[in-house]
Amino acid sequence: MIVEPKVKGFLCVTAHPEGCAENVREQIAYVRGKGEIKGGCKSALIIGSSTGYGLASRITAAFGCGAATIGVFFERPGDAARSRPASAGWYNTAEFTKQAEAAGLYCANINGDAFGDEVKKQAIEAIKKSPLGKVDLIVYSLASPRRTDPDTGEVYKSVLKTVGEERKDKSLDTDKGQVVEVTVPAATEREIFETVKTMGGDDWERWVKALDDAGVIAEGCASVAYSYIGPELTYPIYRSGTIGLAKKDLEAAADRIDALLKLRRGKAFISVNKALVTQASSAIPVVPLYVSILYKVMKEKGIHEGCIEQIQRLFATQLYNGNCLEFDDEGRVRIDNLELRDDVQKAVFDIWPKVSTENLYELTDFAGYKKEFLKLFGFGLPNVDYSKDVEI
Repeated sequence: MIVEPKVKGFLCVTAHPEGCAENVREQIAYVRGKGEIKGGCKSALIIGSSTGYGLASRITAAFGCGAATIGVFFERPGDAARSRPASAGWYNTAEFTKQAEAAGLYCANINGDAFGDEVKKQAIEAIKKSPLGKVDLIVYSLASPRRTDPDTGEVYKSVLKTVGEERKDKSLDTDKGQVVEVTVPAATEREIFETVKTMGGDDWERWVKALDDAGVIAEGCASVAYSYIGPELTYPIYRSGTIGLAKKDLEAAADRIDALLKLRRGKAFISVNKALVTQASSAIPVVPLYVSILYKVMKEKGIHEGCIEQIQRLFATQLYNGNCLEFDDEGRVRIDNLELRDDVQKAVFDIWPKVSTENLYELTDFAGYKKEFLKLFGFGLPNVDYSKDVEI
């Protein structure tokens, strides 16, 4: 069938198999073009491996370090009978697997609820079958709107709300291409609790403990979870909001996991990454407008990076190649340093009060934002003929 993009709000409900495959191949080519990452991981578990930073981590581990990889994800296969394509992450994983196997790299895929104990057991079995039989890198890159507690069966749901008082601010209606004012309500105590339980550090900690109990953590193993802080402009919605509290809980978990891994001469840390167009960030009020301005500023300065550039830089300049991790005062690794440069943020803040629907395309890179958003789902890549029938 011919697959076209169908966008509903902050989601694209279709994905193009050839476009997703080309997107993965582009990222692999970038990592290969940067050369071998010496002293890199040999066997990596990536929890949340099918899109965004998780996919970039898997690609960098495999094609930069030559590592075996075990990917955990929750994606939907295509349904030809209902003319429904698979999710983008499904197609991304299919192409990654094809390329990894062609390169002679061990590759195991587990599609299911990463919060559940059964998927953890499946991952452990896949690790035992890998060439090393253990993992020396654990990447935690999950973003989910809900989580079922494996102990109680209770379902927690995360919310994108402020803490304390509601907040009115500029935002971007990405469907209509309009600058609008939004009111973000304040969360209840219960909503805060459920958001932290869903997106905090509890599950990351459960993963590492399960792997440790099973004896599949190698000496010197590193574990990293990804986070975001951003500028003060987005603090009320993000860093000081419900999601920010969940991220602070993730940071607290990093300290406990680090203490556990130190027993095996390993380490755990948080990597604070740059604001990017991802399926998760597109849902956050205010952030799409901020990202559209940020893209314009960073591209003009020649310092813009996407997921793959960020993660390749993390691996090549801090994790491996004989380098040491560089921590901030809170013990976090900061690869958002280019985003938060003083000159970048001054330029963003100069544009923010001036931007309106009428000058949106002039003062921001909303065109680039839309292009990057569609690329997440395999659309708009130059080497793909979208007029052709494809097998979904």
